[in-house]
Formats: sequence, C-alpha cells, structure tokens
Amino acid sequence: MFERVFKFFSSLRLTVVCLALAVVLVFLGTLAQVNEGLYLAQSRWFRSFFIWWEPAGAGFKVPVFPAGYLIGGVLLLNLIAAHLKRFKLTWKKAGINITHAGIILLLAGQLATDMLSRETQVHFSEGETKNYAESSGRNELVFLTDAADPKQDEVVSIPESLVKNQGEIRSDKLPFTVRVKEYHINAALRPRGPMVDKGPPPASNGFGAGLVMTPAPETRSTDERNMPSAILELIGPQGSLGTWLVSTIMSQPQEFNLGNKIWRMAFRWQREYLPYSIQLLKTTHDVYPGTDIPKNYQSRVRIENPARGENREVDIYMNNPLRYQGLTYYQYQMPLQEGEGERPWSVLQVVRNPSWLTPYIGCIMVGGGMMIQFLMHLVGFISKRRTA
Repeated sequence: MFERVFKFFSSLRLTVVCLALAVVLVFLGTLAQVNEGLYLAQSRWFRSFFIWWEPAGAGFKVPVFPAGYLIGGVLLLNLIAAHLKRFKLTWKKAGINITHAGIILLLAGQLATDMLSRETQVHFSEGETKNYAESSGRNELVFLTDAADPKQDEVVSIPESLVKNQGEIRSDKLPFTVRVKEYHINAALRPRGPMVDKGPPPASNGFGAGLVMTPAPETRSTDERNMPSAILELIGPQGSLGTWLVSTIMSQPQEFNLGNKIWRMAFRWQREYLPYSIQLLKTTHDVYPGTDIPKNYQSRVRIENPARGENREVDIYMNNPLRYQGLTYYQYQMPLQEGEGERPWSVLQVVRNPSWLTPYIGCIMVGGGMMIQFLMHLVGFISKRRTA
C-alpha cells in the first residue's frame, strides 16, 4: 500500500497534471478578478483548497476545481517524493540536490507566507501617536469599559463573522446579550430629515436615532472599502436596553449605562496592539516640478519602547522600510495637503511575515545549485578535451 502511494506521489505524470492545473487556475483566477475583485478572487481561487459552486437556492456547495492550496500542496509532496526516490548522495548530484532543495524551500516558504503573514495599516497625522495598527480587510465589534488602570480600557472584541451570522452573541465578559437584528456588508449613512424621512429610524438609541441607513452593494474594487453596518439589540438582566446602529463609518464610540459601569460600543477596523508607540513627527511629500506625480513620500517617526528603554527617530520612505520587532513598516500613502489648517497625515503599511527570508534563501540555493552543476560539467568537459 505504501509503495503504491509513494509511487503515485513521485510520478512524473502527477507533476505534469499539477503544472497544467496550475496554468488553468492562474488563467481562470485572473479572469475572475474582473467581476470578483482582487481580494475576493485571491481568497476564492488561490487561498483555498477547492473552488466551490453554490447552486441558486440549493443551500449547499459543490467543489468544481482544485484551488491554489491543493495544487501547491500536491506539487510540493510530488517534488519531495520524487527527490527522495532519485536521491543519491554523490558529488556529481550535489548541484541537482541543492537546486531541488531550493525549489522545495520556495514552495514551502510561499505556503508559510500566505498562511502566516498579516498586513495592517497605521493611519495618523502629524503629532499623533498610535500604539496599534488596523486591519485593511477585517472588522470587529468592541465593547469597552474602564479598567483598574485609568490609562487603559478593558476591551471585549467580537469578530465580524459572528455579527454576520445575525444571531445572539454571549460572552462571559459581557453582562448582557447582543442580538444582531440586521447586518449589511456595505451601507451608507446620512442625517435624518424630519420633513423627508417619515419612517422610523433604524435604531432607538445612540447615533442611529438621527440617521438613515441605506444598504449598498458589496464593493470589490481595490480602491474602495466596504463599510459594514448592523442593527443591534442589547438585552440586560432587566430586559432590553434598546436598539443601536453600529457602523465602521462612525469612529466615535456610543455610550450606555448598565449597573455601575459606563460601556462604550463601536464597530471598527480590527486592531492589533503593539508593545510600543509610534509618533508621526513630520511628513514630506515631494512631486516632480510642474506635475502631480509623486517623487518622494517620507515620514519621520519616533519610536518609544519603555520595555527596551528606547526612544529614537527614524525616517520611512519609498524603498526604505523600517524593520522593527518582527514587523516591517512601508510608506504606503500620503496625500497632498489641500486645505489650510489641515494637518498632514500619512499611512504606513505594516507587514508581519515570519518567513520573509525563505524566498531569498531559496533563490540563492537554486542559483547556487545550478552554478555548481554547470561548473562540474564544464570542468569535466575541459578535462576530457585535454586528455584527448
């Protein structure tokens, strides 16, 4: 049984089939980006094991094509099995062995990068200090209350996936139940007009009592972002606390009292807190003379890390990122200052990638192995010519 499985995974036919499926997958996934958008197409076609098709009204999904994780994983197993089957520890095969090991490292490193890497952003204006980064694609419903330390808040975070299910959410850290009555993946908000809007407001408490919520279609453009909104009903020990409208459009938390505590509620971009703070000191936005084409984005920041006793200033600009404690800060966006009195602001892209070295090591191994194999054949050829 083992010999059959090993023979199957080390087969050259399996390699050809995987490569052919990969070519078809790349072609179809690229076409899908037109209608599905970049991020949704990447998640559906490349960051999954199967391409799923859901018949209209059926309530179930059917796998119709292997996706990126499955093809890449089988190709990696095929390469490892083929290498073990034909492996010979000799000097003549040293270059080939190093090249194969480099290719294996490239495939494994790409899989690790895809599964472990995280991208967040830091938005701040000059003089502002942040100790957290925000996700560019994930959101969270948070409830905050005062902690024992007056400089900190006690935060209870609920992922957007639970809000999307539109059910009841309970937590041991919350003295109330959250009932999701409505959820919209994208919505627009506007002030309520007393002479125009005759219907009831979307919520009875908080900001929602003076707003009108209009559901919008899901955006799949890379230049836009969905603004999820939801209608929540909070149920305490004594009954309902009313309904509330929460949306990622509203940055200001909404307050309510329960017992002897003041709670604050917000639907916001998911945050990842840092063990240090970063302050934007100065922004530099240079353009080519006579045009609006950017020439240089540059942010001068101050990093304060009490645990290390560190307080230093760093310049971050294009092609010169900051690498600090496992994170890489890239200069991402910086608009031109338009209005007077408006503070310049900057956006840093924060990348956490534990396997960022694997592509470099893999490429060096592949190049070095090919060079070794070429030199060995060249030396052998020259030796034969001299003997002749």
